[in-house]
Amino acid sequence: MPFSVSWHTLLDELDDLPEGATLITPLSHNRFRVTDVQEQRVVIEFLDRDIDETRPLQRDQFETLYRRITDEPDGFELDRLPPDADPYPAVLSVHPRFEIDEDRGVIVEKEGPTSSQLLDAEGEAEADEEERTEPDLDVYADAFLLVDALERHEVDVLEEMDTDALVNLYTLLSDVQRNANDLRQDVADVLLNRLHHDRPVSGPFGSVQRTTRRNRSLKDDEEVLATLEEAGIGRERVMGVDRDKVDDALEVTELSESDVYEVEQSEYIRKAEVDEERKETRLQGLKDQLAASEDEEAEELRQEIEDLEDRIDELTSFRTGSEIES
Repeated sequence: MPFSVSWHTLLDELDDLPEGATLITPLSHNRFRVTDVQEQRVVIEFLDRDIDETRPLQRDQFETLYRRITDEPDGFELDRLPPDADPYPAVLSVHPRFEIDEDRGVIVEKEGPTSSQLLDAEGEAEADEEERTEPDLDVYADAFLLVDALERHEVDVLEEMDTDALVNLYTLLSDVQRNANDLRQDVADVLLNRLHHDRPVSGPFGSVQRTTRRNRSLKDDEEVLATLEEAGIGRERVMGVDRDKVDDALEVTELSESDVYEVEQSEYIRKAEVDEERKETRLQGLKDQLAASEDEEAEELRQEIEDLEDRIDELTSFRTGSEIES
């Protein structure tokens, strides 16, 4: 099929998009809308706060992408796209024969029905209006208790807080840190299967990037020593003191620890135990209090929370790499 036919089919599909329809780029996951459809180009406008930009997408670039896709029977790999070309496959996916497979990191041509990068604008609005549900996560409950503790104490002057309040605060901070890190790792495992390139992928609060870490471990001691000796490196140059063997030697001699170690002693605080029942009781009390409050003070508190969320959004909004370099 010649490109001109596919191009005009795409333009017709774009013209038929509902008002306010939102697309999302497959790599950076930036949201945008099509604002104008012309014979030689498609004009888009990004919706994310960190990208204030209207951009024309040229027909000849769509044709180049079309050729690459049709030349690849298993699909064109998205990480081969040039910089800033992320919107092109998203727009092309509106065509009924092209589909993006984010799990494989490709855009492919198909004969049957396909899905697109089009977000359900109506469904998204309805979801925003729905009442939020409480996730069954330990970090959520601990974070809720931590916020309550932070609001009830003058934590900017820790020296003036009572000891029991400090103990509670330290316990909650420790629990949030542990459970948040567990959840962070679970999220990272899922993201690792979705990111197929080493370019940053942006969200409202920041960006993530797939990277590679090298871990080294020595081979068998004798193999390493023999290899080095063949290269002219004597054993005495690489042989060191094994800490475990030194500790074993201390147990069977009259030497003291200070004879072979430089010992520095420091003190620290660690969490000894957690009263989970007390935490659950306090958490349920907070939930019941919030659910039952309908007075003017509760409404003011809700408004303060909304204002706080807005301030957090402003403070944590992410700037793109191009904005930082400019």
